[in-house]
Amino acid sequence: MIRSVNPATGEQVAEYPIHDEAAVDGFITTAHRRFADWRRRSFGERGEVLVRVAAELEKREDELARLMAVEMGKPVTGGIAEVRKCAWVCRHYAEHAESYLADQPIDADRTRSYVHHEPIGVVLGVMPWNFPLWQVYRYTAPALMAGNVTVLKHASNVTGCALAIEEMFAAAGLPDGVFTTLVVPSSRVAGILEHPLVRAATLTGSGPAGAAVAAKAGSLLKKTVLELGGSDPYLILEDADLESAAASCAQSRLLNSGQSCICAKRFLVVDAVHDRFVDLFAAQMAAAVMGDPLDPATEVGPLARVDLRDDLHGQVAATIEAGAGVRMGGEVPDGPGAFYPPTILTGVKPGMPAYHEELFGPAAAVIRVADAEEAIAVANDTVFGLGAAVFTADVARGERIAAERLEAGACFVNGMVASDPRLPFGGIKESGFGRELADLGIKEFVNAKTVVIA
Repeated sequence: MIRSVNPATGEQVAEYPIHDEAAVDGFITTAHRRFADWRRRSFGERGEVLVRVAAELEKREDELARLMAVEMGKPVTGGIAEVRKCAWVCRHYAEHAESYLADQPIDADRTRSYVHHEPIGVVLGVMPWNFPLWQVYRYTAPALMAGNVTVLKHASNVTGCALAIEEMFAAAGLPDGVFTTLVVPSSRVAGILEHPLVRAATLTGSGPAGAAVAAKAGSLLKKTVLELGGSDPYLILEDADLESAAASCAQSRLLNSGQSCICAKRFLVVDAVHDRFVDLFAAQMAAAVMGDPLDPATEVGPLARVDLRDDLHGQVAATIEAGAGVRMGGEVPDGPGAFYPPTILTGVKPGMPAYHEELFGPAAAVIRVADAEEAIAVANDTVFGLGAAVFTADVARGERIAAERLEAGACFVNGMVASDPRLPFGGIKESGFGRELADLGIKEFVNAKTVVIA
C-alpha cells in the first residue's frame, strides 16, 4: 500500500493499493491505443477538452486546496492560487497550441519545404509533491494539446491529488486512457521507462532522480525533459530599492513554505547596503504567519514530511557550526508536524552547506559581497542554474547582468522569479535540460518533421 500522511499532524490521511506490473502494462497499452484517435483530433476538439478541464479546476478549487493542504502541507491560500494557475495553463494551450505547432515554411530552393510537427505517443510524467497540481498540468496541457497521451507517476505522498487530476480529466470528457495515474513506488520508474510503448519522459524533482531517469532513458534512446533543483541567487546591488527588494526576496523565499525549485535561496548583498537590507528582510520574514495550512491566515505551513524538515535543519545546523550567524529561526519548534520557522543565516561563505546546497524550506543564506562583480561571480559559483534575479535602480544595467552575465534559465530584474505559461521555463547545469511552457514547451515532445516537395 502507498500511504499519505498529514505533515501538520503526523496522522495518516489515506492509503492506496499499488498497481501491479500487469495493470501498468495494461494502462500503457491502452494509452497507446487511444493515441491513434487522440492525435487525429483537431486542435479545436482537444482545446475544448482543456477548456472544460479549466472550468472543472475552478469549480473544485476549495476542495483541491484543502486536499493539497492535508497531503503535503500547502497553505490553502497558496493552494487556491495553484489551482487557478493550472486553469490558466490549460486555457493558454487550448488557445495557442495550434499556432505554436503551425507548419514552418523554409526557403530551400525547392517547390515547397517546411517543418511539420507531429506527436510522438505515450509520455511518462514523473512529478514531485511540492506543487501537486501545477507540475502535472504544466506538462500535460501542452503534451495533450500536441496530440500525445500520458501516464503519470506522481509522488507517493500526493496520490490523492494524482487521482483527483485523473477524475477532473474524465469529468471534462477526456477519452479514457489518454491520461492515466500509475499508483506505483519510485523504484518502478525504470521498468516503466523500459516499456516499448513509452516514447519519452519528463521529470521534475531532485538531481539524483533526474540523473537516474536521464541515464535510463539515454540507454533506451528515449527523449527526456528534466526540471531539477535550484539554488537561485538574488543580487541586491548598492542602488536597489531596498524596501521593495526585501519584500520580493521574502515572498520568494517563503513561497510554498520555501519548497520550490525557483524560490530565492541565496541573497548576495553588496556591502554598502548589507546591514540595512538584512534588517528589512528580517522584518518581512518575521511577519509571515506560520501555522495550520487549513487556516486562510497561514502563510508558512509545515514542510511536506518530517524527514525533509530534519534534512533542512541538518543543513542549517552544519552551516552554523561552520561559522555562519543566525539572524532569526534555525531551531525545530516543539509540537507535532514537520514545521520549520523562517530562518536567516548571515555570513555564509564557501565551504558551508548553505552556500553550496539547495535549502528546500524557509531558510535563507545571506552572503555579503563587495560589489556587483563579486555578486555575479558568487551567483554563478554553483552547480545549479534554474533562476536568478537582480535588484538595481539602473534597469539597463540590471538587464545586461540578467541577459549576459548570470548562468540560469530564467533571469528577472527587480522582481521574483516565477513561471508563466507564456514564457519558457527550465534550467541549465545540474538544474536540468529542456524547456516547459510557451512554444518551446509544447515542441519538446513532437517530431519536428522536415517535408520537402522537389
